[in-house]
Amino acid sequence: MSKLAEFKALEAQLAEQLRRLDALKNDDRLKKEIEFERKLRVLMAEYGMDLGNIKTQLAPLATPSNSAAKEGQGQRRERKMKVYLNPHTDETVETRGGNHKQLKAWKEEHGAAEVESWLQG
Repeated sequence: MSKLAEFKALEAQLAEQLRRLDALKNDDRLKKEIEFERKLRVLMAEYGMDLGNIKTQLAPLATPSNSAAKEGQGQRRERKMKVYLNPHTDETVETRGGNHKQLKAWKEEHGAAEVESWLQG
């Protein structure tokens, strides 16, 4: 690309960004957010708090146990760790699901039933 073409392309991008910036400056939602942030920072300074303190204090309010878990829609339980020991090579695979690359290779080579018999404990 020639320098002139590059210059014109950058100039057009700059003009577009300036247009978007002007549109944002006149956006009422942005003005409200700026005002909220200003008031929040004043309040934080008044009480000697920072964002870390506020997150820590508000964290219990954001836990899913307050609403979703009570309705039975919480996170599902964690899968149990399964350990497979290959008797031919003494390799072990620890997995919580059946989508493990090495486990799939073993099942393809030795058959799923045999590999399942390698399950430890």
